[in-house]
Amino acid sequence: MKPNRSIPDAQVIPVLTYPDVRRAVAWLEAAFGFQERVRIGEAHRAQLRFGAGAVIVADDGGERRAPEPGAGVTHSVMVRIDDARAHCERARAAGARIVLEPADFEYGERQYQAEDLAGHRWTFSQTLADVEPERWGGITVAPPDGRRQPK
Repeated sequence: MKPNRSIPDAQVIPVLTYPDVRRAVAWLEAAFGFQERVRIGEAHRAQLRFGAGAVIVADDGGERRAPEPGAGVTHSVMVRIDDARAHCERARAAGARIVLEPADFEYGERQYQAEDLAGHRWTFSQTLADVEPERWGGITVAPPDGRRQPK
């Protein structure tokens, strides 16, 4: 990939819609530890980073709409972190609605889920152990290097 300072360098970049971009940026920084990277207009869009990852916060407009309360979960953004319990408490203190308290799973992750001020669902995941997917019922189709396994 060619570098471009006008876009985050992550390969997958979720774009999430909020009714108030500036309020969302401040909240995501306080609650989840994101850092604003680029501001586009005062209230149009913002690029945020979290480690090697990124998310874009976009305003309501055109076809873009923030989640509707009671409409169910249409998506979730997963973010890898170092300490799920501490991160959960930070999010709770900032007003996040904790949907799932930190829990340990057989696939080697401790995860919690939170809903942000606009209703977006977030899953935060702390790695506890390196576990082969076959140990919990998964099937490795392609290893991390991207080459397919022989059948």
